[in-house]
Amino acid sequence: MESSVSAGETPRGRQRLSRERVLTAAVGVADAGGIGALTIRSLAEQLGAKPMSVYYHVAGKEAILDGIVDVVFSEIDLPTPGRDWRSELRRRAASARQVLRRHRWAIGLMESRTVPGPATLRHHDAVIATLRAAGFSLEMTAHAYALIDSYTYGFALQEAGLPFEGPDTVAPVAESIMEQFTAGDYPHLVEMATGYYFKTTYDFADEFDFGLNLILDALSNSLPSAMSSDTGGGDPNS
Repeated sequence: MESSVSAGETPRGRQRLSRERVLTAAVGVADAGGIGALTIRSLAEQLGAKPMSVYYHVAGKEAILDGIVDVVFSEIDLPTPGRDWRSELRRRAASARQVLRRHRWAIGLMESRTVPGPATLRHHDAVIATLRAAGFSLEMTAHAYALIDSYTYGFALQEAGLPFEGPDTVAPVAESIMEQFTAGDYPHLVEMATGYYFKTTYDFADEFDFGLNLILDALSNSLPSAMSSDTGGGDPNS
């Protein structure tokens, strides 16, 4: 008679489960169906295991959410403190946006966990270290971090909700919207659409770099060295 499958195995080929495999599968379930589709039962089905086998590696739904958020943070490129801070934070923001395009369910969860994992903590520490090495005070580091992340997460959220993707889909969607109202009702909207969106290879994705550069420019002006140059010297900490 066959022996029973242990809590660390799945019935398919008796592949041993691990916390890493469980979390990878959980990310896959969320990617496919959204965070609402992620349950212990759906996760067990994805793994080809019994629900009790999943509990052997994660305590419950909250532990799974903690874990998959940490997986997402682990996929984002870390900035390197001491290098050009603008380039490093631009690279990190671009990477975060790309990761959130793959895991759209994660946008609202990134800063929500009270039991952050090592990748999450390592990520935050690297961003803070990069800003501090650039010369930002503790107060300005807090401001800069909040500003960059609110822009990055907000852009990712807006991008995920758009009814079009890429320059080839803007005009058809805009035209269908314009067909729903009478000519002359919204003249400025029509002018923008016909005078710019339709006449260029407009891609909403390009707006990310434009906005991020404005933020980084403004933050550059808040550094002590920049303020000292503007005032002709003096105490940069005053």
